[in-house]
Formats: sequence, C-alpha cells, structure tokens
Amino acid sequence: MAPVALALARRPGRYDVRLVVTAQHRGLLDQALRFFGLRAHRDLDLMRPGQSLTDVTTRVLTGLEPVFRKERPDLVLVHGDTTTTLGAALAAHYQQIPVGHVEAGLRSGDPLNPFPEETNRRLTDALARWHFAPTPLARRNLRREGIDPRRVFVTGNTGIDALRWGLRRLGATVPKLPAAVARRAGAPFVLVTAHRRENFGAPLENILLALRDVARARPSLGFVYPVHPNPCVTGPARRLLGREPNIVLTAPLDYAPLIYLMRRCLFVLTDSGGLQEESPILGKPVLVLRMVTERPEGIKAGTALLAGVRRAGVRNAVERLLDDRRLYQKMARAVNPYGDGRASRRIIEVLD
Repeated sequence: MAPVALALARRPGRYDVRLVVTAQHRGLLDQALRFFGLRAHRDLDLMRPGQSLTDVTTRVLTGLEPVFRKERPDLVLVHGDTTTTLGAALAAHYQQIPVGHVEAGLRSGDPLNPFPEETNRRLTDALARWHFAPTPLARRNLRREGIDPRRVFVTGNTGIDALRWGLRRLGATVPKLPAAVARRAGAPFVLVTAHRRENFGAPLENILLALRDVARARPSLGFVYPVHPNPCVTGPARRLLGREPNIVLTAPLDYAPLIYLMRRCLFVLTDSGGLQEESPILGKPVLVLRMVTERPEGIKAGTALLAGVRRAGVRNAVERLLDDRRLYQKMARAVNPYGDGRASRRIIEVLD
C-alpha cells in the first residue's frame, strides 16, 4: 500500500490522506514506514502475543470504529487478505463508508488454503465498492462471483510498484545485513521463506526436512531462511535446521535487505504470496511451497512452479531447478504477469 499512499500524498489539493496502521508486525512495519518515508497518522497498536483470529478481528473492529467516526473519510482503502484487511472493510461498511480493495479478486478456490486469507479476501470483495484487481484473471474471478464489472479495474499489483521504488532507492547500495547472512550471500544460495498458517505442523516439517536433505547433499550450496517469529515456525526451524552449517536462520529482515537477497539469490523457495509476484521482476525463479496458489498467473507464465508440501516433492523440485539449466533459464527469463510498476497510478486515475 506504500506506493498508493505516496502517490495520493503527492496531490494534497485533491486528497487528504490518513494512514492508519494496526502494527500487526511492529518491527517490520516501523522499518517499512521509514524506508518509504511515510508517517502513520493513527497507530492502533492492536497486536498482542498469542491472539486468536477472533481476538484480532474484534480488536480491529473496536479499534477502527472511533477512528472512522471521527475522521468520516470519503473512502477507506484496504489491501490484500489479512484479518486486518477484513476487519477494516467491515468496520467501514458498518458506518456506510465506501471501501476500495487493492489486490482484489485473488482466489485459490479452497477456503482452507491459504487460511484464513482465502475467506478474508472473498468477504472483503463482497463489502468493497471498488475492486482494484492485479490481473485479468482476478477480474474474471470477481465477475464470476457477481461483482459489478463497472466496479472492477485491472491495475497490476502495487507490490511491483513498491519493489521498483525500492530498487531505485537502493541502487548499488549494500544494506546492513546480519553477519552470518552477509557471509552466506557472498556465495551461491537459495532464499527461503515458509511461515503460512496452513503449513503449520507436518507440512512445515516436511518442507524443512526437504531443505535439510538438499543442504546435506550439496554442502557448497547455502540457504538463507528469515524465520517468522511465530513459535509454530521458530521451533521446528531451529530443531530441524539449526545445526546445518550451510543453512542460515535469521530473524525477519527489513525490506531493503530482503530486496538485496532477492537480487543475489539463485532462486526463491517460498509459501509467501508477495514473493511469488516480486521475484520474477529480478529474474529469479520461484518454487511455491503450497498445494495450491491464488496466483496461478505465475505458474502459467512460467515464473513459478508448485513444489507442494511433501518432503520428496519439495526436495525433487529444488534438485531439478538446480540441475536443469534449461528450466532455470526459461523461468528466469519468463515475463512477470503481475504488473509494470504503474498500479498506483491506475488506482488514482480511477479515484479521480
């Protein structure tokens, strides 16, 4: 959402922007605001350790109600598919404030995969008046669900805008990295992120065991894994990977170091949605650690492959991409289907 906020703020005579944050991940939020030069007008600081999804939804609703009553905005823009997104859309709807959904129309077809994101985005789209779909496929998904086509606009994904902005800002600068990460980034390595709720338990352990298999078979190849702070992720990661000399486990990284590592890595192994969209801009193939993805455009375009969540399947997918040079080059050169970096501009053209 940062590129949209920046673009709106550049037109002060037209738009009076109020940036409201819930601080779902305090450290990541604060550094992102600094990186993009943004200031939150309202920081609700709603997140607490160990909250359930019900707790988060309740706190978002009760936290935003007085904000919306006081500010009375003409429009509330929400992004993506988090529980905060759904809570904000519902809070605005209860006060009859129009909602615009950025990144509308993504669908996996399985309400439990990803969970709860698939349900969050479906409900948010049901509440929204404006739907900013990143791709033509997302637009078709919305139309199939009966959304008025006059309210659906294909814009590209604002995450691509953010990445291009970040690349321009970084230039050739090497951001500060943890020492172990900096050492590993000097040699061939694979960037890994795995933290999705639906992978907790056996699926995540399968993924980690597959990584360990490859790491032991290829001691000269490194892996850098920024580990989500959720105990359901940190526990298995430390237990299964903590003693592997060529696997670096690190705390979640700021945006600038993450961009740097995406530029440097061989390829990306992830269950994240955003990295499926961003990595192809940098010519990095993506192996998706999920059984299904709401971003099938990358699979069709050839920028990504589904690796699944079974040990043998993940291991074989990684080995294949490492060994098959033709496949690697084909994926690295495939055209990114998620946008051209002008999504924010198109959103503002609609709002105008």
